[in-house]
Amino acid sequence: MNKTIALAGNPNVGKSTLFNALTGSHQHVGNWPGKTVEKKDGQLWIGEQEIRVVDLPGTYSLTAYSIEEIITRDFIVNEKPTAVIAVVNAANLDRNLYLVTQLIELDIPVIVALNMTDVARRRGLAISLKGLSERLGGLPVVETVGNRSEGLEDLKEAIELVIKYPHTGNVQTSFSGIVQEEIESLKVMIEGQEQLKENYRPGWLATKLLENDLDVIKKLETLEVEGLLESARAARERIETQTGEDPEILIADQRYQFVDKVIDSAVEHPRETTITRSERIDKVVTHKIWGLPIFLLLMWLVFQFTSNVSAPFLDWVDVFINELILKWTVRILGLAGLGNSWISSLITDGVIAGVGGVLVFVPVLLFLYLALGVMEDSGYMARAAFVMDRVMRWMGLHGKSFLPMIIGFGCTVPAVYATRTLENEKDRKLTAFLATFMSCGARLPVYVVFGAAFFGASSGTLVFAMYFLGIVVALITGFVMKNTVYKSKPPVPFVMELPPYRIPRPRDVWNQMWERTHGFLVKSGTVILGVSVALWLLMAIPAHQDLGPFNEIQAGDSLFGRISGLLAPVFKPAGFGSWQTTGSLMTGILAKEVIVSTMSQIYAGESLPVVDTTASFQEDLVLVGTGFGRAAFLTVQETINIIPRTINLIPFVDLGELDFLPTEGQELDYTRLEGSLIKAFEKTAGSPRAGAIAAVAFNVFVLLYIPCVAAVTAMKQEFGRRWMWAQITYTLVIAWTASVVVFQVGKLFFL
Repeated sequence: MNKTIALAGNPNVGKSTLFNALTGSHQHVGNWPGKTVEKKDGQLWIGEQEIRVVDLPGTYSLTAYSIEEIITRDFIVNEKPTAVIAVVNAANLDRNLYLVTQLIELDIPVIVALNMTDVARRRGLAISLKGLSERLGGLPVVETVGNRSEGLEDLKEAIELVIKYPHTGNVQTSFSGIVQEEIESLKVMIEGQEQLKENYRPGWLATKLLENDLDVIKKLETLEVEGLLESARAARERIETQTGEDPEILIADQRYQFVDKVIDSAVEHPRETTITRSERIDKVVTHKIWGLPIFLLLMWLVFQFTSNVSAPFLDWVDVFINELILKWTVRILGLAGLGNSWISSLITDGVIAGVGGVLVFVPVLLFLYLALGVMEDSGYMARAAFVMDRVMRWMGLHGKSFLPMIIGFGCTVPAVYATRTLENEKDRKLTAFLATFMSCGARLPVYVVFGAAFFGASSGTLVFAMYFLGIVVALITGFVMKNTVYKSKPPVPFVMELPPYRIPRPRDVWNQMWERTHGFLVKSGTVILGVSVALWLLMAIPAHQDLGPFNEIQAGDSLFGRISGLLAPVFKPAGFGSWQTTGSLMTGILAKEVIVSTMSQIYAGESLPVVDTTASFQEDLVLVGTGFGRAAFLTVQETINIIPRTINLIPFVDLGELDFLPTEGQELDYTRLEGSLIKAFEKTAGSPRAGAIAAVAFNVFVLLYIPCVAAVTAMKQEFGRRWMWAQITYTLVIAWTASVVVFQVGKLFFL
């Protein structure tokens, strides 16, 4: 029978880093049964024994206020793992040991992993492992530094020892007085209930009843527990009458008193308090005045890095697809006698134009996830939530609500589910509603292709503007809703432990980049491929029989073109009222990446690439290889140019930028799709400048309108059909209004 080890701990204590170090590549990610919170399982081998390792959601307590707390507690209570590794921040034991006491109360073997011991030593803390172990009832205590894989062998030895000789700590002395008396009284009643004795530790269950744990009480109400709930209610009343305090507060206070005794006897503090490097940095980064501008500056740098630094590789991938894959696919199909057939059109105009048009933007996503990975691994993302706390309170929420919004920069679906960390149901609904305005990674290719086409080297400014606009719209929406139709109590105080700043580990950053980009590639090979084939079919079918035969008609005369044309006039006030843009927005409801895929297919026949039919395959490979080298060289150039572009934000400052490889006519060096978009928007809007304004309006609509089907489904699952339709209606109205205002006001000022 396989053994199971669970990892539990506060957020930002390095729990997942230890999990990755223990399990290596032997892990998989899924969802908890019946819930949509991410679950990580892995395998650890000690000798010839396979051990299942489960990474439980990070939580500060096991009192059931959030989904994470319920999942962690229910897993330990119901699944009964062989042991729990309590990962604690060695530099902040007073907060972390509170969770340890709750784990021990569950009467299960616990191993205490003192993580971040290097940080504790730098702060002058001397922790006695023996003293800490004795104070915790003889539990094994191991020092680790997860991001350096230090202490792993000691931790494995502790796991092996606990499996052979299970041992539970004893912290019953943490309760005293009337609290302990009432716990003992309830224990006697619980021990007389056979069905409760089999599933719960009597002392723990008695404590939960005194804490008025609603989740536990709800479960007991389904069982026949004669007089227990009434006795628990009477016990709570007696405690409150005698002490004047809520029993839950008293229990928490006595736990902290026990933690203080443990720390006093096992930890030696420095005589003089040392100010750490992280604390010195935080005096500036989390400053009440400078914190927000620094956050915005970092976001600006991220999107400059994402748009401009990735641009050379974006162009290279475009050449790779069109100069090598498309060109030689056409040649092979010609040799097979399928040159002008519908099969050739399906492969070139459907699959390659559709899927290939999206794959061009893989470098953009890689650079975005690289930047976000560095910010997360360095410890800054927690500071971003702290800085935004004051802004969020302006609309009745708190900084914790900003965390799902940050997740929304990657994908809206996990952002909706991440609201489960919030205790207040109204806060959950409102935060999920606002998270849909955060620009997900799927929208980024749209911004990048339009930015490169209409604004060149300033494309990063468009990307930053879209992300910033999403935050502004979310804040305004939240303020209006929180003070009109959705009033509630003031937000609870925001408590978050800020991890120390660290130098990001390349391996961890790469894993984050790969996991997120892999999801995009999977979607390209499934959803986007299916949509591309279906779209090709709709564009090959004539709207009427007299318009022409199958696959030999103008795109505008196809079934897809005519259906899109019916809705096109709606967008005329916004400057992009063509069937092409309307059709792209329609398919974008399935997935935002499909907007670019649809445009690539629509314009595929209108802008066939100019290819050298005389070049051999080897010559094309050389061309692609030299292009890769050129892209790598230009990436260095664009990285350096972020500095003058950022400084040039200061009025009346104009620093020059590096140009290692100047070429004549460089301003015309567009990808196939970018060139088509310039012509199409200029034609629809009436002039080049009006076309650029219409392009911005189009991006605003993409930013604000309905999220993808997966996000809408998540909204329905979490909050119901009515809330889903309210969100759909609101986003459509606000997107259309904002895009019309941008175009009309833009024409007024810039034409």
